[in-house]
Amino acid sequence: MVTQRIANPFIPVRFWTWPPKIFNMDQKILKIASNLENFYSIKNYTHFKSLKSMPCGDEIKVYLVVKKGKINNFKYTTDSCIYCQASASLLSRVLLNTNIDKVEQLFELLSKSFVKNKYKLDKKWKKFSMIINKSNVSRKNCLLLPLKATLKALKNSC
Repeated sequence: MVTQRIANPFIPVRFWTWPPKIFNMDQKILKIASNLENFYSIKNYTHFKSLKSMPCGDEIKVYLVVKKGKINNFKYTTDSCIYCQASASLLSRVLLNTNIDKVEQLFELLSKSFVKNKYKLDKKWKKFSMIINKSNVSRKNCLLLPLKATLKALKNSC
């Protein structure tokens, strides 16, 4: 038997659909974000950038050690949503021993990937297709924030 809910003026609107629907977050994003091996700061960095996203309030600090044009160490700290954390975690693992010229190319490729799912990524960058795709377009700013901070850090050396 189907019953209809009657609006009660004494019960706030947010409770009319109690219990709340369970929000199913993508398990891949949770798994990537839970990898915290590079989630800490370092003191002997050569490049640093702190960046805050104005629309949502996510904040990330990126610490890089760059030698001979390659990223030798990548650490980060963040006060952000799970999407930004997942992106930073994946980025910190994938960018090790990468030429700094490749980072800007990666940013352009990933920015375009929200529009088209058919983009060609190198084998090294394929892992990003798990989190950066059309289904997460509403979280574009969150997912690209760590990469933007990395680019800005590489332009400003200490």
